[in-house]
Amino acid sequence: MNWFEALVLGLIQGLTEYLPVSSSGHLAIGAYLFGIDGEANLGFTILVHVATVMSTLVVLWKEIDWILKGLFKFQMNEETKYALNIVVSMIPVGVVGVFFKDEVEKIFGSGLLIVGCMLLVTALVLAFSYYAKPRQRENISLWHAFVIGLGQALAVLPGLSRSGTTIATGLLLGNKKEKMAQFSFLMVIPPILGEALLDLIKGLKGEETLGGVDTLPMIIGFVAAFISGCLACKWMINIVSKGKLIYFAYYCVVAGVLTIVLPLILGK
Repeated sequence: MNWFEALVLGLIQGLTEYLPVSSSGHLAIGAYLFGIDGEANLGFTILVHVATVMSTLVVLWKEIDWILKGLFKFQMNEETKYALNIVVSMIPVGVVGVFFKDEVEKIFGSGLLIVGCMLLVTALVLAFSYYAKPRQRENISLWHAFVIGLGQALAVLPGLSRSGTTIATGLLLGNKKEKMAQFSFLMVIPPILGEALLDLIKGLKGEETLGGVDTLPMIIGFVAAFISGCLACKWMINIVSKGKLIYFAYYCVVAGVLTIVLPLILGK
């Protein structure tokens, strides 16, 4: 991977992490077009995901500061309940990360068919959440946090949007749009940082984790993902609050069909 490819893939990650169109799916498409091996690209994918987590910390620092201050009061207040919801939402993806990590890595190197199919599933989920009109709830419950976490766990599949799946799941459960966008972006922080920490530990032990990518492309990809992620995070919160997710469903249909058909036409 050269610096230009890293720049493009970093921008793709930053822009698509928060938009409900699957950042991992678009990274897989970009890697395919650049001729980069899927499994070798996994380390870079993890790094640029960390970059977008950093952008979340910047954009949503006010909310994070609110949670931390409430936790250190050592009371069962609203902040503590919110933090518990995040912890509960992590359980499903934690199970996947511990017991099915090797299988997920194999999927990333299995071609674009799975990406195209999951983009179509993303479109279906977004459309369903748009037209369904469940009864509105004031706060996210522990049970709802767990169910939303199941959506996040399923979204380890490339092409199935994490933000789209979690936000749509929360909306279908009756949670408010504004609160779901914020919760969706905050709940991903611990799992991604945990994954990065595990890879760092592997690196210190001498195991290959970055797929042989040079340092300069990694830095460029990280910076590109961070800057574009800051912009996309603010934009997406505004989009969700206005209930415009259906347009992304249309996009995912087109992208999914093209992702399935074009490799067959090109014979790759």
